[in-house]
Amino acid sequence: MPDFSRLQVAFKNVYVRIASALAVGAVIGLSMYSAEVPQDLSPVVRTQDISEITQLSMQKDKLDFLMVARPLSDAPRYIYKLRDSAVLRVVKVPSSSHFALEREVLLKNGIPYSIAKEDFLASHKAVLLDDGAGGAWSDVTSFLKRHALDITLLLLILYCVKFGIPGMGMSASVISPDKLKGSMDDLIGMDDIKQEVLHLEDMIRNRAEYQSHNIDKPFNVMLTGPAGTGKTKLVGYLAKRLNVPLIQASGSALESGYVGGGSKALNALYRKACARGSCIIFLDEAQTLFAPRGRGEKKWEDDTANTLLGLLDGVKSDKGQGVIWVVASNFDEASSEMDEAMLRRFSVKINFRLPNKQERSALLKSFLSRKKEGLVDWQDLDLNQVADMTANLSPALLETIVERASMISIQDKTIINTDLMFRAFERATIGLTDRATTAEKHKQRERVALHELGHFFMQIDPYLRQGLSLEEVKEKSHLLKISTESVSKLGALGYVLQSGDDVSLRTLEELERDVIQLYGGVAAEELFYGARGISVGSQNDIEKATRMLNLMVNRLSMYSRSKLDYAQLQTENSEHSLRQVEAKSDELYSYTLDAIRDYKAVIESLKDTLLDQYVLSKDAVFALLEERSELLMLHLHGPRAGGLHLCAEGAVA
Repeated sequence: MPDFSRLQVAFKNVYVRIASALAVGAVIGLSMYSAEVPQDLSPVVRTQDISEITQLSMQKDKLDFLMVARPLSDAPRYIYKLRDSAVLRVVKVPSSSHFALEREVLLKNGIPYSIAKEDFLASHKAVLLDDGAGGAWSDVTSFLKRHALDITLLLLILYCVKFGIPGMGMSASVISPDKLKGSMDDLIGMDDIKQEVLHLEDMIRNRAEYQSHNIDKPFNVMLTGPAGTGKTKLVGYLAKRLNVPLIQASGSALESGYVGGGSKALNALYRKACARGSCIIFLDEAQTLFAPRGRGEKKWEDDTANTLLGLLDGVKSDKGQGVIWVVASNFDEASSEMDEAMLRRFSVKINFRLPNKQERSALLKSFLSRKKEGLVDWQDLDLNQVADMTANLSPALLETIVERASMISIQDKTIINTDLMFRAFERATIGLTDRATTAEKHKQRERVALHELGHFFMQIDPYLRQGLSLEEVKEKSHLLKISTESVSKLGALGYVLQSGDDVSLRTLEELERDVIQLYGGVAAEELFYGARGISVGSQNDIEKATRMLNLMVNRLSMYSRSKLDYAQLQTENSEHSLRQVEAKSDELYSYTLDAIRDYKAVIESLKDTLLDQYVLSKDAVFALLEERSELLMLHLHGPRAGGLHLCAEGAVA
C-alpha cells in the first residue's frame, strides 16, 4: 500500500506545490493541443430549408455525397456536396422531420447516403455550428456545455480539499466573558477542587512571579473525573474570573475523516485564539487524544496528537503567550493508559470526584431552593435521607432527580417532599415500573417475591446473628424498598432497591457478604422449589457474583499468602484459577442456603403481603418484622455452626 504520509509532507513545501501546478497545467495544455484536428477549409452554406433535400431526387446524378450528422439528436444535419461545386451545404432539420425525409425522399428515390462519422465531424466542426456562431468563443461555450458536470465536480473536490466538507468541520464556539453565566460560588462543596482552580488563577495572573522561579512553561490544564461532576462549568467560571474569551470545542470533532483534518482544525483553533490575545481553548471529551502514539499501522493516525503536543509547548514568541489550553476527559492515567509525552505537557492536573454525603445534601438544597416558595415542603423533606439514597451520584444526576421530582409534583398536583424525592430517584435511576406485565401471572409473581425477600434477608443476616435489635438492624440496613413490579430497563420482574455507600475501599468480609446477598435470591428459590426449580431470573445475580469472585480469588489473591494477580497468568494457571473460584463459590452458596433456612417461615409469611401490595418500603418491611419478631427469633440461633471463618489463609489456597 503506498505511503501517502510522505506525499503529504512533501506538499507542505510551497515550491513543490508550484511545480506540481505548472506540471498539471502543461499536461492539460499539451493534451488540448494534441487533441486539436486540422480543419477542412471548404466553404460551408447553412440553411434550414427542407426543400433542398426534397429536390435532391432531381439532382441525384450531380450528387457527390450525402451524409446525415447526429441523426438521433434534436436537430440532425444533412450534409451534401455537388460534383461541380466546392461548397458544402448543410441543412438543419427538426428531429420530427428527419424520419419522414429519410423514408419519403431518400429511401423512396434511392438516393445514396451515409451517417457522418466522428473523424469527419472532427475535421469539419463548422458543419455543426449554427448561423452567426463560430470562432474561439463558440469553442469555449461548446466545451463548457459538454463538460459542465466534470468541471463542477472538480471545483467541488478542490473546495473540499481546501475548506473541508460543509458540516464535517470542527465547530468551535467563541464565548465572551460577559456571556458566561454563574460563578465559582455556584460550585457546591468541592473545596479541594476550588482551591486548585484558585491556585491556577494565581499562576496565570502573576506569571512574572513564577518566571522568577524559572517556571516559564505554558499553564496547560487537564481536568479528569466522572461525567457530570462540573468540569465544563468550572472552565466557564475560570474564563469569567480571568475576563478572557472561551473557545469551546469537542475533542471528538477533531477527526474529520481526512488525513491532516485534525491537525488543520487544531491550528485553526490556535490562530483564532491568538487573534484574541488572552484566551482559553477548551477541548471537551478529549480522551482519544491521550491514547499512546505509535501503535497504529498508519503513520498519519498520530498527526492530530503530534500537532497538539507542539501547540501545548507554546511558541517562542509573544504571539501565543496568552493562550491557555484546557482539556477535559472522563478518564485519567490511573484508569486508562495514556501517552506519557502528552501528560508531561500539562503542568496542572485537577481530578474531579463524586460528591460526599454532606456535599450531596448541600447540592440538593441548592437545587430545590431555586424553586418558587411553596413548591417544596421543607418540614416534610429529610435531605440527609435523600443524600443517603443518592450515594455515588454526580451533581448532574442529582439535578436530574430534582427536575424529575418537579415533573411528578406538577403531574400529581402536590408539593415536593421526601417521598416524592424518593419516587423521582427511583424513576431517574431505575426507569419505568409496570404491574400489568405480571399482574395475571401469580406463580411468577410468587417466585419473584420469594427471590427478592431472599436478597433482603441475606443482607440483614449478619446483623441479626450479632443479636442486634430490629431497630438497630433497620438503621444499618441500606434497604429502600422491595418490589415485584417489572422494570423494562433492567429486564427484571422485581427488584430490591437500596442506597449505596460512599466507601469504595471494601474488605474481604464485606465482599463476601455482597456475594452472599447476591446468592440470596437463587438460594430462596432452591429452598422453596428445590434444586431443579431454580429459574433463569438469577442470571444477573450470578454474573455479578462471578465477577466479584474472580476479583477476590484471581485478581487480588485474597485467599492466598502468595499475593499475585492470577489474571495475568491466566494461560498458565487457568484451570487452577477456575477450581479456586468454583471452590469459593460453593462455600459461599452453601452458607447462603443453610442460613436462609432459618428465615423460611418469616419469608413465607411476608410473601403474601408483598404479593398483595406489590411494593414494601423499608418502614413497612421492618414494621412487619416487628409483628413477626417471635417467629423470626424462634428459628434464629446466632452464628451458624460451620459458618464463614475469614482468615488470611482462607479455605482456598
